[in-house]
Amino acid sequence: MTLTEAPRPGTREASARQKLRIVDCDIHPAQALPSALYPYLEKRWVDHLETHGTFIRQALVGQLSYPRMTANGMRVDAKPEAGPAGSSLELLRSQHLDRLGIETGHLVALGRGGMEERNPDLSAAMARAVNDWQLAEWVEPEPRLRAGLVIPQDNPEAAVAEIERRAGDPRFCQVVMSTRPNETLGARKYWPIYRAIAEAGLPLCLHPAGYSSGKPSTGTGWPSFYFQEHYSFVPGSQALVTSLVIEGVFEEVPDLKIAIIEGGFSWAPALGWRMDKHFDTFHREVPHLREKPSDYMQRHFWWATQPMEEPKNGRHIEEVIDWIGWDRILYSSDYPHWDYDDPHHIFKFPLDADRREAVFGGNARKLYGYA
Repeated sequence: MTLTEAPRPGTREASARQKLRIVDCDIHPAQALPSALYPYLEKRWVDHLETHGTFIRQALVGQLSYPRMTANGMRVDAKPEAGPAGSSLELLRSQHLDRLGIETGHLVALGRGGMEERNPDLSAAMARAVNDWQLAEWVEPEPRLRAGLVIPQDNPEAAVAEIERRAGDPRFCQVVMSTRPNETLGARKYWPIYRAIAEAGLPLCLHPAGYSSGKPSTGTGWPSFYFQEHYSFVPGSQALVTSLVIEGVFEEVPDLKIAIIEGGFSWAPALGWRMDKHFDTFHREVPHLREKPSDYMQRHFWWATQPMEEPKNGRHIEEVIDWIGWDRILYSSDYPHWDYDDPHHIFKFPLDADRREAVFGGNARKLYGYA
């Protein structure tokens, strides 16, 4: 879905939109220019970027990460007169926040900001800058927005320091890590980050971002088409959920809460069933697991609606959510991407009032601690 028309005032649809208290868990802000972060960086790093640029884990660093798509996957109408789509707060307000009556919107900054940078000191500096930029340019002028705390995930010491520096600041709603890390996220090098996230009382957001490992986006190599690349978000998320569960992250950090954003969710029951099937066979190899894998999945994970799979029989998705739990589904629009989802059109079957309130706001308010 790219663009929907605003409801006419006084119509039944307009009235329904006014009553629905929506929390959008996936809005992507963009920097108007590469220099937009300079005011939030020390001069040494501005000089470094001007002289050496960034150093990420892939070739062709001056190009879009391969393979990408026309307009970098953005809605054409979300592009302001100057800057890329997503760089205008005014367009975000008029096209999304105001039009749909969004009560709270979560920013997930995907531009280069530390997650993919190989220079460990620069990665820490850029993460701090992106977080300051989100507050100054988006959250402060628009109180409906909350920032996602960007961290240099492959520099755990610096990541923990950034989490501790921001802990207690209600303008940050969660910590954001990429689903394409240098190592699978169950690895023990990341455990200090998870402890810090839990101690700060924040959820962890896992969202496809960057190509920080420099490895192919699928287990069988680089895809030929964007069609394939877009689908790779799903097996990537499956691998990370498996890693987090099997390697024992939730036994080590029992209070960790994770939101899977833009990774789909119809695959969750099948993954849980598959891991449970082999639990008796392989449990002796992983005795640190005290429960079945699906138990960890159902207790520690939340799942965003976008991009939601759309079978011809919409009730099939209802059955999937029955397994996951209707208290674990979060609305996300993915603004300003081309596959943006209007909350009033994403389900192909009717929802009762309780489920509708839970998915479009109630579940997020409980997870993120909103009143």
